[in-house]
Amino acid sequence: MSKEIQNILASLPSVDVLLKQIDPIYPHGKAKEATQQVVARLRESVVDGTRKTVIDQKEVIAMIHKQLEEKQFSLRRVINGTGTVIHTNLGRSSLSEKAQEQLLATSLHYSNLELDLESGKRGSRYSHLVSIVKKLTGAEDVLVVNNNAAAVLLVLSTLVQEKEVLVSRGELVEIGGAFRIPDVITSSGGTIVEVGTTNKTHLADYEKALNEETGAILKVHTSNYRIVGFTECPKLEKLAELAHENNLPLINDLGSGLLLDMRPFGLPYEPTVKEVLDQGCDIVTFSGDKLLGGPQAGIIVGKREYIEKMKKNQLLRALRIDKMTLSALEATLSLYLDEKEALKSVPTLQMIGLSEEDCLGKAAELAAMLQFITELSVKIEKDSSKIGGGSYPEHLLPTYAVVLSSERFAADVLQEKLRFAATPIISRVKNDCNFLDMRTIALDEFPLIQESLQEIFK
Repeated sequence: MSKEIQNILASLPSVDVLLKQIDPIYPHGKAKEATQQVVARLRESVVDGTRKTVIDQKEVIAMIHKQLEEKQFSLRRVINGTGTVIHTNLGRSSLSEKAQEQLLATSLHYSNLELDLESGKRGSRYSHLVSIVKKLTGAEDVLVVNNNAAAVLLVLSTLVQEKEVLVSRGELVEIGGAFRIPDVITSSGGTIVEVGTTNKTHLADYEKALNEETGAILKVHTSNYRIVGFTECPKLEKLAELAHENNLPLINDLGSGLLLDMRPFGLPYEPTVKEVLDQGCDIVTFSGDKLLGGPQAGIIVGKREYIEKMKKNQLLRALRIDKMTLSALEATLSLYLDEKEALKSVPTLQMIGLSEEDCLGKAAELAAMLQFITELSVKIEKDSSKIGGGSYPEHLLPTYAVVLSSERFAADVLQEKLRFAATPIISRVKNDCNFLDMRTIALDEFPLIQESLQEIFK
């Protein structure tokens, strides 16, 4: 531990010293707990290098009082100023107003979750999605589980248990949380058979690997990285023909599944769910909370004969979604029935679709609201946003950020103070300044930012 860190830690008052300064209106037990949490948080920030200045006792006491006053839940709303649209650490996609309304309408009361209102008999929770999914993708049936990793696990454990699964070496991906395709195949009871090479896989490689133990061909869309240069893979239609000639299902894990073509936003081509189904895939899995812009869910669409088998898998009981997820997902999907409505109303699509000029206009508005705060320097700078969520990893979106700096607080200290605001504000530190990217901040959040900074610099 460096001498600088030791000196900063030495400036941190002890819990006993701080407790004597806490307002006596708070019960001793709660005051002690809050004090210990604040001290531990500050100590951690010093050790990991995010805090680099001496700690003032008055500042610590103010932090403790603030924590005691707020009495907030652990899981809280935050303002995303990072510019990463699908930010896993920040809960990924924000829900549309329509999804919020439907969520409240059905989740606070009894619902027909598993009741067929026409017959009065027990129904299936998944039936609520069949009609809309057919319209959007052309799929025969749908199942929804708690995330895409669970979707892949359910598909493979149903269709390829004790069988071999053919996968291209270039598609043996790992995504967030150390979720690896080879491991999930093994967990499902299947045996992985690698075909081709990292950069080139031919149809003949799949043909050569086929035998009586083969249970399926698995295609994994590499949405979170790219192999460029000397590459090749068979067309999906040809792979589907090979699978069907051998009475095998072709499974496609799309990851961040798309329902709309994103090229009008200047983004590279990515296949939509409907396209890969039309090209012959029997089962397609994708996430509900990434590019789709809905709640966390793993969506399985495709041939009814395969999905019916999954419905009988006992694992489904452990992976199924509840009424809240189902409500928000149905409402999100309904927006896609009108493409213009989806682009306007799904927050993820709306943020991705913001033009550079839109971001500049927002930056000017927020900067004007903050320019009168004493000791705060406010500038506007051109910057880049990320889509995130393992989607379009190589593509950045042009944006503008409101850039904050102050001689009173170092950049890391101001970042911490923003994070401890009544509504936490998550910024990005660059060039010793705090960047607030306009792409991921809503207009109605501007007053909250203004109020928090006024409080910090009062």
